[in-house]
Amino acid sequence: MRLRVVLLLILGLCAAPLRADFQVGVAKTVITPDPLLPIIGGVGPASPPVGKQGELYARAMVLQQGDVRVAFVQLDLLGFPSVLGARVHQQVPRIKAENILIGSTHTHSAPDCYAFPGLDGKSNADLRYIDFVCDQAAAAINQALDKLQAAHLKIATGEARGKIAYNYYAPELFDPRMSVIQAVSPAGEVIGTLVNYAIHPEVLGSRLGLVSPDLVGPLCDQLEADFGGMGMFINGAQGGMVTADNRILDQIADPLKATWRDARTWEECLRIGRLMASEAKRIVADAPVQQDPALACYARDVKFPVDSDMMWAIVRTSPLKYPHNDDQSITTRINLVNLGDAQILTIPGEALPNIGFFLKRRMKGEHNLLFGLTNDAFGYILTRVDFNSFQRYEYITRTSLGEMTGEILLDNALQMIDEAPAPK
Repeated sequence: MRLRVVLLLILGLCAAPLRADFQVGVAKTVITPDPLLPIIGGVGPASPPVGKQGELYARAMVLQQGDVRVAFVQLDLLGFPSVLGARVHQQVPRIKAENILIGSTHTHSAPDCYAFPGLDGKSNADLRYIDFVCDQAAAAINQALDKLQAAHLKIATGEARGKIAYNYYAPELFDPRMSVIQAVSPAGEVIGTLVNYAIHPEVLGSRLGLVSPDLVGPLCDQLEADFGGMGMFINGAQGGMVTADNRILDQIADPLKATWRDARTWEECLRIGRLMASEAKRIVADAPVQQDPALACYARDVKFPVDSDMMWAIVRTSPLKYPHNDDQSITTRINLVNLGDAQILTIPGEALPNIGFFLKRRMKGEHNLLFGLTNDAFGYILTRVDFNSFQRYEYITRTSLGEMTGEILLDNALQMIDEAPAPK
């Protein structure tokens, strides 16, 4: 009888799926320069710093299921190209390089980490600061790895209400949906809350000379105050030109062009960031707990031609020595992550809202998230029909890699989505 019981136990164990408990770890490190450095808001001259509002951070959330590990990383920077991502990967040997997803918030109030060359071909970027950022980003990931603990997930998507974002080019052409990923311990304590939403954090902008995370800082601070754990933010498809709604609605600047004067104050950053946190709290409140979410990460290298003379000059003459191909192209990485009932797709730049809407519609998750400015941050991404088609898009056309960038992104993203299984 005892032998029979033992055999039944063995057979039962063999038949049961052997899956390790889902784990999450979070950590953050400060990347504010000391002393303060000049600020950039895009290609062009930097503004001298006069002070700071809030701290710049590297924030990491590491997820593990079985032998699969994935890291989501937020950097409070305008952009973080893959040539720097490679430096971070080298310092995190416990995670596959292709499973480390580094996204910049796109704050327009941070030092240059592109090392943009000037008209003379020389860059004024502080290379020691760039090394410091890479080291701090790696430290945040490694600390998060050391803090891995058993976790469940709550994932939710809903329309964020209130005066948060709008499209500067056409006010209502933006995606109002906010997605929230929240990791909680089995006892119900919040480990970390990640907000995914499309918005330019440029309330302050670069001209004020304030080093700042902009609205993202107050958002993350409020998430931590409301939930506990760590708050973080990863941008979405915010290109052309989905920005913070800091319009002063009773001060019209140009009625024919439908433009308003803006409130460029820290108080406005606080208002928008705290409102976003409040909406995230509302959206995730009733989300079901996923106790053992599956995790899978897929990666694909994609080659983009660089037709823009300005963008090619940056690639060739920046002291960061961007990798590039002999046929005047660059190669970058796109990731697709299945996480519980959600699917996440990375975008290596600033995709316009129509691209974002289309990709979300074709993705297979109950919740579909786009991580913009992730793995790379090479300018705006337009469809071929939008590229250089009318005057309003002159700037975003000029700061795009080329006419086919959007088409190549869509083709490769759809192939990845079609080939990968649906999240469970």
